Amino acid sequence: MTWTPSPTKVIGIGTNYRLHAEEMGRAIPAVPKVFLMPPSAVIGPDDAIVLPPCSSRVDHEAELAIVIGERCRHVPENRVRDVLAGFTCANDITARDHQRADGVFSRAKGFDTFCPLGPRLVTDLDPSDLLVECRVNGELRQSGRTSDLIFGIPRIVSFLSSIMTLEVGDVICTGTPSGVGPLAPGDRVEVSVEGVGVLRNPVVQASH
Repeated sequence: MTWTPSPTKVIGIGTNYRLHAEEMGRAIPAVPKVFLMPPSAVIGPDDAIVLPPCSSRVDHEAELAIVIGERCRHVPENRVRDVLAGFTCANDITARDHQRADGVFSRAKGFDTFCPLGPRLVTDLDPSDLLVECRVNGELRQSGRTSDLIFGIPRIVSFLSSIMTLEVGDVICTGTPSGVGPLAPGDRVEVSVEGVGVLRNPVVQASH
């Protein structure tokens, strides 16, 4: 279905694919690693990802995203499907140099245009074993399956709802598979999720 994202918040889950954890040299987390991204970072299909002049390394991160369909709190894992509107593609853009310098995610992931979402919302989808890929200028960079998730969708939503109220339209980015890499001006990046489609965005350099 056609869909215009309007989240009150975008929630990210870090280090949630086993192979990506190995790639980044990180331990397997005991609980989901949670961070927030501002709604102002959200853009849609074909909108430009703008590289900020203050960063020398901006990476793509292909992800399956969850969209909340019902205001909820303290959702048990066996009721999670009842509160979901559906699934879409996300590109969790990250200024990697800022992430490494700060040790936290807010600045690295908070720039305007750093959260492309789309191209549509799919309601009837089994998210347990989906292919998630990223291509840059047609070259395959990332390829993984959601069966490699450390924390699956029921656990993520139940865990988050034990911390905060989830509002209708809120987006949860579930983590990225291995193969993250840099973007450059002039690139065209494509994130695909099996059963959802392809999210395409050009990459430009900020003019100031």
